[in-house]
Amino acid sequence: MNTFCLPWIGYILLINALCIKRSGRSLLTEAPARFMLIWPASALFWWFFEYLNRYVQNWYYVGVDNFTPLQYALHASLAFATVLPAVLSTQRYLLTYGTFNIGLKSLTPLTFMAEKRTATIILPLSGISLMLIGRYPDFLYPLIWGAPLLVITSLQALRNESTIFSGPSIGDWRAVIASAVAALICGFIWELWNYHSLAHWEYAVPYVDRFHVFQMPLLGYGGYLPFGLECLLVGQMVLGNRFIGMPGKENIAP
Repeated sequence: MNTFCLPWIGYILLINALCIKRSGRSLLTEAPARFMLIWPASALFWWFFEYLNRYVQNWYYVGVDNFTPLQYALHASLAFATVLPAVLSTQRYLLTYGTFNIGLKSLTPLTFMAEKRTATIILPLSGISLMLIGRYPDFLYPLIWGAPLLVITSLQALRNESTIFSGPSIGDWRAVIASAVAALICGFIWELWNYHSLAHWEYAVPYVDRFHVFQMPLLGYGGYLPFGLECLLVGQMVLGNRFIGMPGKENIAP
């Protein structure tokens, strides 16, 4: 944990450099001020999941006993600050490829996702499920990766704001799929670099704690896919639609 942020800073710089090589642009060069805001937002973002993990206890940290609470908070925050820059930069890099850009721009639309009545149904269901996680953690723990996302996007939809599902509602799946894949790529690297670290995390995931790839159970990697959408949601709020490959609100039918 002492140096976990350093390789990720190198990765973030590298992936932005690759974006510039392929397209002439990157998040770091195109929106530098907003990109800097992503770092503190990222730390707060992951601390929120650390809070949720208090209820489900799906992961825990080993080798951190020598840290004081202040040292732990500082080192952890530095590591957490790299999460969103890494995922969003990787998503931007994937969008430089036709497979993730043109190939995903005109797919089957999910028109019901643009309807207010959908948000009206999803909001109470996701809110209740989030509250019940602490009561039934062994059964509802997967919802920590989806329920907060659905709560916020439902509120956005009810306020007539664009959401990360506005693209799929018109058949534009670029941002959503690229973000899910970007989180899976970063997740694999997280687990790889965590595996032999002196201070590292381990997992205790009910029912699926087998067939490990590094510390993570194989099925656990599926959690990175909705996590990518969580990252996209925060990226939308901090960076804006056009920087993360989402259609603007003027392109979305009411």
